[in-house]
Amino acid sequence: MPVLLIADDHPLFREALRGVIGRVFPDAVIHEADQIPVLYDLVDSCPNADLLLLDLDMPGSFGLGPLGHLRNQHPQLPIVIVSAHEDALLIRRALDHGAMGFIPKSSDADTLGAALLHVMDGGTWEPDTGGAIIAATRGALPREPAMAANVRELTPQQFRVLQMVGAGLLNKQIAHELQISEATIKAHMTVVMRKLRVSNRTQAVLIAARLGLGTWRYGAIASNPRGEA
Repeated sequence: MPVLLIADDHPLFREALRGVIGRVFPDAVIHEADQIPVLYDLVDSCPNADLLLLDLDMPGSFGLGPLGHLRNQHPQLPIVIVSAHEDALLIRRALDHGAMGFIPKSSDADTLGAALLHVMDGGTWEPDTGGAIIAATRGALPREPAMAANVRELTPQQFRVLQMVGAGLLNKQIAHELQISEATIKAHMTVVMRKLRVSNRTQAVLIAARLGLGTWRYGAIASNPRGEA
């Protein structure tokens, strides 16, 4: 029986997704998460899950960051973005980051069901945007897919540090928020710059901004943050 994961912070939409899944996969086992730290634990506990439906606007989520991390840590897990945002460039970037599909939340149940069947059969799914995705691809930098691949090499904690640097926080502030030492923050940024193939912090932050990966916000990390020191 297939195992599907739903990651969305809206109970009514999770219920709607369960209904569609139950219709196309009657024997499916469904697990849910309503925030990113819970999702990370859920994926770790379900290493053989068949599909993850991921909302981009969950608590603890910053742009495409969680998608990149999950693709890096669980490359065998097919991920489909289910989002209220329908921007063509965002869709293109999600696919570049390794998503197997992008389903707008405005889609009807039949479209959602067809998308699930298609992805579970090994295909990819993207909405009909009338050529806007192709146009967005032309507007992207040629190096964006390569940059996205480099970002996927970051650990969750390294990505948090990158986001917090991008938000203008000092090493001391980041260390306080993540409950680790300033020396560890510096070590993380050294590794981040090496993985992103840049020579300074500003270049690293510009890459994250260019890829639409979002920035850190106060209150986004729980008192016991999940991630490596």
